[in-house]
Amino acid sequence: MRKIYVIGIGAGEPDHLTLQAAKAIGRTDVFFLLDKGEAKQSMIELRQRLMKAYGRPGRRVAEGRDPDRDRTPADYQGTVADWRSRRSAVTEALISENLLDDETGAFLVWGDPTLYDSTIAILDEILSRGRTLFDYEVIPGISSVSALVAKHRVPLNRVGKPVQITTGRRLAEGWPEGVDDLVVMLDAQQAFAAHPEAEIYWGAYVGTEDEILRSGPVAEVAEEIKETRAKARSDHGWIMDTYLLRRPPAAEERGEG
Repeated sequence: MRKIYVIGIGAGEPDHLTLQAAKAIGRTDVFFLLDKGEAKQSMIELRQRLMKAYGRPGRRVAEGRDPDRDRTPADYQGTVADWRSRRSAVTEALISENLLDDETGAFLVWGDPTLYDSTIAILDEILSRGRTLFDYEVIPGISSVSALVAKHRVPLNRVGKPVQITTGRRLAEGWPEGVDDLVVMLDAQQAFAAHPEAEIYWGAYVGTEDEILRSGPVAEVAEEIKETRAKARSDHGWIMDTYLLRRPPAAEERGEG
C-alpha cells in the first residue's frame, strides 16, 4: 500500500518545522508540488529548502499546475466545489503516475493542514472514487493563528472566554453572537473596518522575511492596514494575512455595573 504524508510546515519560518514533520520528510520518496504560478514562487522555494535540508538522497519531486478559480464568485460554495474537483483530478494524476507501490509521498502544506486547507478533503475525494488507493497520515504544523498571536505577544483567548476562527466573508455578514474574540482569515474585503470599536492584531507573511505586523484600535489603524495590505499584495503578487479582532469587555466585566 502506498502512503502519503500531509505535513504542516508552519507559517513561513523554516524553524517552525516540528521534529515529527522533519522525520516524515526524511521518510518521503516523492514530494508533490502544485505550482500556483510565479507570483507565489517564494512558497515553492520554502518547500524546496525543507526538502533539501531534511529529505533523503534520491527523493523525487512531482509537480502539477494548481487550477485557477474565481476569487469573487456569485456562487461561492459551487465555485469552491468545482475547483476542488479539478484540483483533485490533478492531484490524483500526480499520485497515480509518480508514486510506486510501497513508496511514501508527501504534500508540504503551509501552516496547519487542518485549518482552512483543502488537501485532506481532496485526498478523501480521490479515495472515494476508488481508482487510486493509498493510506495517508496528517502531521500537524504551526498555524498562522499561533504564529500571529505569538508575534504580537498576546494570548489567543481571554480568561473563561471562547475564541472563534472564521473568514472575512462570514464577518462581513455580521459579528457572531456570543463571541468577543475572533480570528479572521481569508479576508480580501477587510471586513474588520466595519468594527471600529474593536482592537485588531494583524499580520501578513507572518514568520517570513517579509513579515508585517500592525495592531491597535480599528478606528485608528484600519486605513493604515488597508494601504499596507494593498501595497504588499502589489509588491509580492499575493498575500497571506490573518488577524485577531477583540471587542472591549462589557461594562459589567469592567466592574462598572
